[in-house]
Amino acid sequence: MKKLLFGLVDRLTRGQKRAAMLLSDLLVAPLALLLTGIFIRGQASAFEWVLFPASVLIAGGISMLLGMPRIKLNAYESVAILKTAAFASILTMALALVATLSGVDVPAAAAILHGLLFFILAVGTRMAMLHALLWVLQVEQKGCRVIIYGAGNTGTQLAAALRSRGAIRPIAFVDDNRTLHGMIIGGLKVHPAERLERLVRERDVTRVLLAMPSESPARLAKIVQRLQAVGLDVQTVPSFAQLVGEEKLVDNLSPFTFGRFLGRQQIEDALPQGAEAYVGRSVLVSGAGGSVGSELCRQLLLIRPRCIVLFEISEIALYNIDRELREMAEGTGVEIVPVLGSVTDSRLARMVMQDHGIEVVFHAAAYKHVPLVEHNPIAGLANNVLGTRTLADAAHEARVARFILISTDKAVRPTNVMGASKRLAELVIQDLAKRSKGTIFSMVRFGNVLGSSGSVIPLFKEQIARGGPVTLTHEDVTRFFMTISEAARLVLLAGSFAHQAESCGGDVFVLDMGKPVRIRDLAVQMIEAAGKSVRDERHPFGDIEIVVTGLRPGEKLHEELLIGEGLLTTPHSKILRAQEDSLSELEMATALRALRSAMATGDAEAARRVILSWVEGYRLPEVVAAKR
Repeated sequence: MKKLLFGLVDRLTRGQKRAAMLLSDLLVAPLALLLTGIFIRGQASAFEWVLFPASVLIAGGISMLLGMPRIKLNAYESVAILKTAAFASILTMALALVATLSGVDVPAAAAILHGLLFFILAVGTRMAMLHALLWVLQVEQKGCRVIIYGAGNTGTQLAAALRSRGAIRPIAFVDDNRTLHGMIIGGLKVHPAERLERLVRERDVTRVLLAMPSESPARLAKIVQRLQAVGLDVQTVPSFAQLVGEEKLVDNLSPFTFGRFLGRQQIEDALPQGAEAYVGRSVLVSGAGGSVGSELCRQLLLIRPRCIVLFEISEIALYNIDRELREMAEGTGVEIVPVLGSVTDSRLARMVMQDHGIEVVFHAAAYKHVPLVEHNPIAGLANNVLGTRTLADAAHEARVARFILISTDKAVRPTNVMGASKRLAELVIQDLAKRSKGTIFSMVRFGNVLGSSGSVIPLFKEQIARGGPVTLTHEDVTRFFMTISEAARLVLLAGSFAHQAESCGGDVFVLDMGKPVRIRDLAVQMIEAAGKSVRDERHPFGDIEIVVTGLRPGEKLHEELLIGEGLLTTPHSKILRAQEDSLSELEMATALRALRSAMATGDAEAARRVILSWVEGYRLPEVVAAKR
């Protein structure tokens, strides 16, 4: 029966559907007149029968004039109901005028009753047709059953919008506001969050829509984590203020999952092992306000260390991550300590280690933008190399248990100052590991993280939002990519493996990042994901153009993750251990002495010569070579 009706509805043209709407108005008009006579006199009089043709003609004219047949069933809401009320009023007055001109006295009660009956019948007919249509459409659309988290204005308007869609069926509201529990809003019952798992099981729900745009990101993050733990697909909904332009709507129109562009499966959400290395410990994260540093802090918080020290040079970045973590840490007993300062400040580094009893250090602070460091080599080398040595010395002096350096694939045979500075930082850690009598030094090397401040993803996203063009340095440039959350989990895991190594430290852990991603393919995917098309010679009428600007100074076409040959396995398949050569203690001391001398005089060319001498694969840029 359903399939037969669906086939009938599916074959109807737009004109036929409008004719059906008009026919319903034509039938309701005389029916309301008939019922009015029955209610007033107990039966329809000859007068009602005489007015039947007039009511049909007048109703048809008013319906066409008000555009009632053009209102779609799935858009029949408050505005359309008001139009129906106006329709009923005009029809009643028109019929009363016809009756008066015919010399018939019409009681005021009869006129009012006729208007009310017509209004009720007209609205009821359309609502019945709408529900019948949705019932029929279920044959083709197996509705996705959803729960709306948040019964405020956004949630109730979302439920009203979804009710007319067969593809998504709202089942219930969930809200943390106790005063709303048990209430019926928009035809849906409001349940407490504690009943969510039961609702999911009983009502076969697969998705939750978060309709709380005014909530803080930290609060939403906690809710999302709880919902995803139940196995639900979670999507956020922008506020209607955002949709009409009162608030910025750059990232809210559709879910944006960075991992969708990797083309490979990511690791599980939970830290599978190694958490015992951080539980109840005092952990310091340098660069805590950065992309990787902040995610390390979030992941650490889930493991419940005793204290997380946020070491950050940027005041606004420190303020933001401190505020976020404090809200997330409520009730966990984890102490959050913000420290504003530079890793090159030896006095501050030693004081922080001692005052907070630091046991684990994650050194993520670094200048990492290739073009900026290329134009400011003194600052880049001072921060990335001497800052690493300063913080590592302070950790060694304080007998910190573990020191983990966050490195990059650009440190492998670098062609730029940033990569060379990170390779020197690795050599610093390897040198200290040889002489350490308590602290286990290690480093974790990986490629780009999607969505970080240095990633092309935010740049491409901004360019696409502006309508293009999307800038590409080279048609064939490739990069290794990993999501920030995945990288952070693997860094934590690798840090816990350091004590399991055969050596006394200095291990270079390399993350398996899969195959490198062609950046042009990434740009095309992002353009298409935004609902746009690429404009090129074959598609001159596309939306977004991709412009090749040329490789920047010091930029590689392809990055690498290994300097030497051979990798050793670890307890996790995505974490490998590299065997690489390092400098002797004398060589490292000579390199650092020459670098400090260049820093003291501000001699950028001398600084470049230091890395040329001690970093394998580095070559001076042509402009510097010409000066020599």
